[in-house]
Amino acid sequence: MPEAGGFGKTGTVRYAVLGCGSTGYHVARELANRGEKVLVCDNDEARVRELRDQKLDAIARDIRDPSFLSGLPGFEIAFILSGDHQTNLAAVTTLRKAMPSVHIVARATDPLGAGLLESMGADLVLYPQQVVARAAIHQVDKLHVAGLAKRLHDLLAGWEGTLGIITHKNPDPDAIGSAMALAAIARHAHPRKLECRIFYDGIIGHQENRTMVNLLEIKMERLDPQVIQDCTYLALVDCPGPGMNNSLSPRTRVHVIIDHHQDGHGPEGTAFCDVRPGIGATASILTQYLQELDIPVERNVATGLLYGIRSDTRDFRRNVTPQDLLNAAFLLPLTDADLLDQIMSPSLSQETLDVLGNAIRNRRIHSGYLFSNVGYIHNRDALPQAADLLISLEGVNTALVYGISDDAIIISARNRDIRLHIGNVLDEAFGDIGDAGGHPNMAAATIPLTYFRRVKNKDALLALVMEPLLKKFMDLVGIDSEAGNGV
Repeated sequence: MPEAGGFGKTGTVRYAVLGCGSTGYHVARELANRGEKVLVCDNDEARVRELRDQKLDAIARDIRDPSFLSGLPGFEIAFILSGDHQTNLAAVTTLRKAMPSVHIVARATDPLGAGLLESMGADLVLYPQQVVARAAIHQVDKLHVAGLAKRLHDLLAGWEGTLGIITHKNPDPDAIGSAMALAAIARHAHPRKLECRIFYDGIIGHQENRTMVNLLEIKMERLDPQVIQDCTYLALVDCPGPGMNNSLSPRTRVHVIIDHHQDGHGPEGTAFCDVRPGIGATASILTQYLQELDIPVERNVATGLLYGIRSDTRDFRRNVTPQDLLNAAFLLPLTDADLLDQIMSPSLSQETLDVLGNAIRNRRIHSGYLFSNVGYIHNRDALPQAADLLISLEGVNTALVYGISDDAIIISARNRDIRLHIGNVLDEAFGDIGDAGGHPNMAAATIPLTYFRRVKNKDALLALVMEPLLKKFMDLVGIDSEAGNGV
């Protein structure tokens, strides 16, 4: 049979498809549709004629034969895609010996064969059943998110009055950016008849958070019970329900809940609830909505969302998912790079510096667990900064930093021990007396002082309360509180 008409016996192409069953045909067709030069080899001469009739450059060769490369043009990337494992294995072996620099993508017929193909030199092994399964799950997830986004948009479009969007206590960039995005969706759904107001409780203490609010000109109001009563509808972002990391009564009717911290379907009366602990940031969920609804994203909203994702995933180093990366990639060209740089490089306050100093000076280490009492604090946002700093110490797997404010004991924890879910441990240790929980490698707890708010010596109160609580924590993680080595 004559050689492939488009190539002859000389020259080079970029791609070669070796073994052209249904999978090989679709790969060759897709590459050709992109304008790429593709050489197809198959041992079925009738099949080769059909491929040539479809304007594909094809040649009849048995890729099991070690001499099948003789006379073929050179190529850079080979797809070895027959439906027979031994055939693919023989082709990989021949190709790797004859053309060491070629990139090889090979098809496996089962998981065991995949390992063997890799050991013989395949750079990438495809197991079609697994690829199909992943693609199917991805499409179902995408369909589910599209449905959620449309349901939220339709819900907002039918409302009139005031939507109060409430962040968690002492809001972080994820909560603030998410609130901005929800307001943008509401404005798009009902631009004239639905007013949006963003509320927060506690303080915006972290210097980066204050800079973010100022530079992005975000209007945020202090949470006040009377003002809340004036709202027609309420939404919670970055917290899973009323009374959970917010000062609302647990009996408050909330109409919308969007969060990523723990599973939940929302309390009775919730019209819309999307709580996905498998995603890195609530801002990532809101970004998905904006994409699915095809809503133009303003520059300040994109900047707030991107910073929210980056902050909650610690620049994509913790709790990050592929979806977070895709959402960040969508936002990146829409953001204001100069503003983002200013937000991420604020000046360090004197109090934050003092808290970091106290955390370093007062650290104690027990079997890889670090505990540090920073004493009385005005700015609780300095605690997670201290925890982030101390978890980087050599020999430390888990860091617990705690302090006391006028009305609560605050604990911030970081963890890099894969055997430990620090969010679950904090919930079990402190959840019955306060708000506690989080992720496997970052968590927090807030313990209200209730009757002890009027105690003047807060440092002594902190030591008194924390001693039995830390004992309970140590018992839960299985360390002897008497055997620690103070540092």
